[in-house]
Amino acid sequence: MSAFTPAPRTLRFRALSLALAGGVLSGCTMIPKYTRPTPPLATTWPAYQNTNNQRLQQTAYDIGWSDFFTDARLKALIAIAIRENRDLRVAAANIAEAQGQYDVQHAGLFPAITASGSGIYQAPSGAAGLSFAPGLEQGRGGRPYSDGRVFKYYQGGIGFSSYEIDLFGRIRSLTRESAEAALSKEANLRSLLISIVSQVATAYVAWLGDKEALELSDTTLATQQETLRLTRQKYDHGEADLLTVRQAETQVQQSAALRADSRRKLEQDENQITLLIGAPIPANLPAPQPLGQQTLLADLPAGVPSDLLARRPDIVAAEHDLLSAQADIGAMRAAFFPRITLTGTDGVSSLQFHKLFTAAATTWGLNPSLQIPLWTWGMNSGNLKASKARRDAKIASYEKTVQSAFKEVADSLAAREAYLDEKKQVDALVVSSADAFRLAKMRYDAGTDSYLTTLDSQRSYLQSRQIQIMVDVSNYQNLITIYRALGGGWKEHTLPPKSQVPVAQHPVSQTG
Repeated sequence: MSAFTPAPRTLRFRALSLALAGGVLSGCTMIPKYTRPTPPLATTWPAYQNTNNQRLQQTAYDIGWSDFFTDARLKALIAIAIRENRDLRVAAANIAEAQGQYDVQHAGLFPAITASGSGIYQAPSGAAGLSFAPGLEQGRGGRPYSDGRVFKYYQGGIGFSSYEIDLFGRIRSLTRESAEAALSKEANLRSLLISIVSQVATAYVAWLGDKEALELSDTTLATQQETLRLTRQKYDHGEADLLTVRQAETQVQQSAALRADSRRKLEQDENQITLLIGAPIPANLPAPQPLGQQTLLADLPAGVPSDLLARRPDIVAAEHDLLSAQADIGAMRAAFFPRITLTGTDGVSSLQFHKLFTAAATTWGLNPSLQIPLWTWGMNSGNLKASKARRDAKIASYEKTVQSAFKEVADSLAAREAYLDEKKQVDALVVSSADAFRLAKMRYDAGTDSYLTTLDSQRSYLQSRQIQIMVDVSNYQNLITIYRALGGGWKEHTLPPKSQVPVAQHPVSQTG
């Protein structure tokens, strides 16, 4: 009869449960207390008068891109870009990787419990000293192995190995660091999504402008070719001199060159759109709205500068990077303190298989280990110093991101006022230059003025139309920039204002 008496099962479970509870409910972390940096910001946007448009009850951040942009062709291109853009795919994969790393790190807070089972069959020699073991039996069919015996041993159970009790928050700090890194990746994806939407819209507006410029070039070239034909007829009948013919020919050649340049720009715009959407432009897209008929929201509520801290995903990502670096300091501080690990098992073992699952075969073990840092002060101090330096760098990066975002919004809002004033002046210029060209042509046709006056008037009119197209493009692109700079474009549809959401559908516990 064995002199070893197995401990009661309740005692085993109590010991293991206390060990696990000690790890899960271990002490707090050593992460420094976080205070959000406060870079100097103005309380209002300079050179911008906020809108009084009553239909704008939400900020740009809340307005979905499918509501901000109304051109069906543009919305189809944006949808393709979101689905096919390779940069977005890379960002999504980076998020999945960061989430996986967080799962791995978080799992360290709990023991990795595994189940195992094994059996040993060994024919020892006579000199092995195992002849006394009760697990030695005759070989199969009575055939002897060495001294005529075979050693058999069976075991099975569950357990964990080298589980660290997180008394000083080292693993918790590393878990927090991984979580903040994953959140930063998610914010970066939103920032990239906003950028892609903005880039597609900006390229599309440029394409509309060059398309209109090409149509203007086509019309101008056709008109001047007809003028050249009539001028040559007059020359043949002695009603015009050779200089007038050469001037008309020069205008045709200049218009043809301008038309070729407009076609080149249009094709390059299409290539840029193809790159941004990540696929060839489908042939069955809806017809585009003309440039002058685009109905982007004319005004966007800018809010106050402090709103950017929560609405700009690049700022959110920078803050998560800072919080990740802050958590790393907690892990480096914990390295100065002892580390306790546990190895535990609970199972059965027997020299005879038919007795493996009996009460007498039960076994358990608990092996605590204490590791105390002695001659590691220099290394730990260096790691902590480096971690604090990385945190300080992240603070500076965060503040720079906030300041850059503020400048971007302020610049785009200031440009908005200038573009609106410029558009009024240019529209008036087009009207007056078109009328001047009409009058000059009437005087030339009546023979009361020279062809040179007509050419000058026509040139002024064409220049004013080209300027008008450029101003329209800049005006729309400025609105797109404001929309992006204020954090808009990260979602497709606009959510209803909170005041319009029924209480049953918008409980207090929900956010966003």
